[in-house]
Amino acid sequence: MKRNLFVKVVLITVCLLLTIPYLVPKQSHAQETDQWEKAKERGELRVGLSADYAPYEFEHTKDGKREYAGIDIELAKKIAKDNGIKLKIVNMQFDSLLGALKTGKIDMIISGMAPTPERKKEVDFSDHYMEVKQRLIVQKKDKDKLKTIEDFKGKMIGVQKQTTQEELAKTEMPDSQVSSLARVPEVIMSLNSGKVDGMIIEGPVADAYLEKNPNLTYSDVDFSDADKTTAIALPKDSPQLMERVNKSVKEVRDNNLIKDYQDKATEAMFDDGSFFSKYGSYFLHGVGYTILLSFLGVVAGALIGVFFALMKLSNSKILKSIASVYIEFIRGTPLLVQVFLVYFGTTAVLGLDLSALICGIIALIINCSAYIAEIIRAGINAVDNGQMEAARSLGLNKSQAMKKVIMPQAIKNILPALGNEFVTVIKESSIVSVIGVSELMFNAQVVQGASFDPFTPLLVAAVLYFILTFTLSRVMYIAERRFSVSD
Repeated sequence: MKRNLFVKVVLITVCLLLTIPYLVPKQSHAQETDQWEKAKERGELRVGLSADYAPYEFEHTKDGKREYAGIDIELAKKIAKDNGIKLKIVNMQFDSLLGALKTGKIDMIISGMAPTPERKKEVDFSDHYMEVKQRLIVQKKDKDKLKTIEDFKGKMIGVQKQTTQEELAKTEMPDSQVSSLARVPEVIMSLNSGKVDGMIIEGPVADAYLEKNPNLTYSDVDFSDADKTTAIALPKDSPQLMERVNKSVKEVRDNNLIKDYQDKATEAMFDDGSFFSKYGSYFLHGVGYTILLSFLGVVAGALIGVFFALMKLSNSKILKSIASVYIEFIRGTPLLVQVFLVYFGTTAVLGLDLSALICGIIALIINCSAYIAEIIRAGINAVDNGQMEAARSLGLNKSQAMKKVIMPQAIKNILPALGNEFVTVIKESSIVSVIGVSELMFNAQVVQGASFDPFTPLLVAAVLYFILTFTLSRVMYIAERRFSVSD
């Protein structure tokens, strides 16, 4: 009987989740209003990009302050200035940009994007502002033996995921194996370590990485479809925004401003200073956000977790079933999926314009609450049943007994598991970097793109994660010992 009730609740919940998108007005996805009007009403133009793609876009430190630089950044500044509107850069992973544009999180994408037929089905593109050539780079020691496409038969080719380079590798190098990674620094690291034999990359980006990686060089391979144009991606059916963007793009092309933008980017890429003097503040900033995310996730998750734990322990079959469905669904889906559902879903379905930070915190709270609910339930069940009976015999009602007798004892039982959950959340908080939350892993990725060093930033991030988790483990150990002494 209980099993049948549980199945019914699950089916009802799934049906409701499927029908919500049709019941709630799709305010941000539908283009009843030109995107330019929305940006003007908001007072800022949100430009999405992936700032790990120098010289197009990257972060660097100038006069002690972090700022964005690159060809695309200068173009975005010009568009905003030409239209008298404030510019806001939204930095996230490249493969998340189209989703952010379609759900209204950003107004346009300026991130070295080529207008492919597949992308044109989803978004509109401006007139192109650059023409670039796709190149194949290899390790210098392999240059003489990897000269033609035939030489790469059975070899591994590295590309950035969901890019024209990925498409080029699959169409013109069909006998090679393609390794698609989320970010350019990851592909560079794979090439340096020998995980891949070659990498397809745009010429201007390749020039920058070859400058910093003397062990890499260009292969003699020449693609038949190597020349690509780069344009700005815009939402469908926004003619006002398209007209304004194309006007700025025309001025850029007529006055050959891209050359000036590229010179300025090159100067910013190779400024002087040691690694830690230039990027130390990035890691400190990331540590602060990681601690904030983890603390709020565990504390708020614990409060919600208590609620669901008590629901699951209640005598009401309905409350118990609702709590079971919630806990099992959250525990049975990856945190990455939950992050995307909150980030894109709050805008596309609910019409709420929440920042990436708020969405990341909400996703972590939801995730933590399900796991902590089970921790609390197990802790309560570990308290001897006689404790409740004794409290009730003294005149306490069930609520008072739970609050004053059971929970204080349960806290001692759950403290070790709660500490482990805190440690886990510190590490798992790195997942919210995919939507642009500036925590430790996100800042390490930014440094990878700005320094052209794909390994050192990861090593620094690993050490900082270890310091955080080790320190927390020691604190929790001391707290456990004090609780044990109090027994």
